[in-house]
Amino acid sequence: MDAALLARIQFGFTAAFHYIYPPISIGLGVCLVIMETMWLRTRNEHYRAMTRFWAKVFGLTFAIGVASGIVLEFEFGTNWEKYSRFVGDVFGSALAAEGIFAFFLESGFLAIVLFGWRRVSPFVHWLATVIVCLGAHFSALWIVIANSWMQTPAGHHIVEGPNGPRAEIVDFWAMVFNPSSIIRLEHTLLGAWQSGAFLLISVGAWYLLKKRDVEFAKSSIKVGLAVATVATLLSLKTGSTSAEVVAEYQPSKLAAMEGHFEESAPADMYILGWVDEEKGRTYGIRIKGMLSWLVHGDTTTPVTGLNAFAPEDRPKANLTFQAYHLMIAIGMASIGIALLGMIGWWRGWLWSWKPFLWVMVFSAILPQLANQVGWMTAEVGRQPWIVWGLMRTSEGLSVVVSAEHVLISLILFILVYLLLFAVFVYMLNHKIHDGPENIHSEEYGQTRAAMEAMDKHITRKKQAE
Repeated sequence: MDAALLARIQFGFTAAFHYIYPPISIGLGVCLVIMETMWLRTRNEHYRAMTRFWAKVFGLTFAIGVASGIVLEFEFGTNWEKYSRFVGDVFGSALAAEGIFAFFLESGFLAIVLFGWRRVSPFVHWLATVIVCLGAHFSALWIVIANSWMQTPAGHHIVEGPNGPRAEIVDFWAMVFNPSSIIRLEHTLLGAWQSGAFLLISVGAWYLLKKRDVEFAKSSIKVGLAVATVATLLSLKTGSTSAEVVAEYQPSKLAAMEGHFEESAPADMYILGWVDEEKGRTYGIRIKGMLSWLVHGDTTTPVTGLNAFAPEDRPKANLTFQAYHLMIAIGMASIGIALLGMIGWWRGWLWSWKPFLWVMVFSAILPQLANQVGWMTAEVGRQPWIVWGLMRTSEGLSVVVSAEHVLISLILFILVYLLLFAVFVYMLNHKIHDGPENIHSEEYGQTRAAMEAMDKHITRKKQAE
């Protein structure tokens, strides 16, 4: 394998591994805000125990996410030097904003969320939880904006420098609100919400099967199901709109996603299938004219196919096709689990139906897989462009990077990341087995007494004023 392919594999591996954790953090952030809001409104100690437990899981996930994400920034400079120079003006502002408005905001207030129960008032602690949740979302905001600019660049012009051309921002807000940024952000965040929600559902179901911490388990499942139902159903809408944007701005990607080869003809939508790129044919189960209807509202309107593009300008059609359809299949399965869970909650049989509880235990894997294949669809479907229409992936590689160097570092990254993953799984498993705090324990009572005393102090201070 040459250096370019190895560098792509290395970046793809490290990015995929890193992307296990931010979606969990974002989704758990939403759930933590819901839990702590419910505690403030009801003063039911189960909700505070839930918040304290899941905040610890959030902290673990955040730490591993930070450790695994640092490598990506170094890879830009080592393996993708030409690309980094080309997009430096664009990415510099976006990534600086991510650091200032997201990372420091999230990490700073996380200390209050984890260690501030006895030191700040309940309202201040709730506010810190909200800020941590917003910080996690801001992180996604700027990363998705940067990536979306690579898909649909806007607000820039190309200038010639001593080391070659580079993109220079002429309209910051046009760069931020490029044609695909908002819809891709919405779809990404909804996928992240599902990651956090299904983790709650999974752990709660496991506790029910083990007949332990039953009230905690039921409450966690209820919060998880509420978030999962909203997120999965909204993902249908954002996914459809995102495909319309792809059809307008990246027609070769859409053609690969659906295995559509005819240069300009009505397009079918495949339920499942296989793309034979050599013969230019797709085999499988399809709905005739449905892709044309989804894109244009008419089953007879032509859709641009892969044959309209030179072979060197086409993405890997079968890989894009399979990743895209797997994402859809997982999305539909997630909707089914969420809706069936809501029905079971409403009718009362959810807490005792063991087969479905086991389904919920393993449901935490689904949004993770969907997130991974969704990004694979976006990135493989963008090829051969690293910046759509402006720079090919082969043009962004560093000149001095050799295949041997990339291969050695790739092997080392795999080993280190496997170790990180093992640590994460061990720590998460340890926290789950330990379970939530006993609300009747002496330590928990001391924390509650300290918070009540602080509440009374604040009330007296307000009355004195």
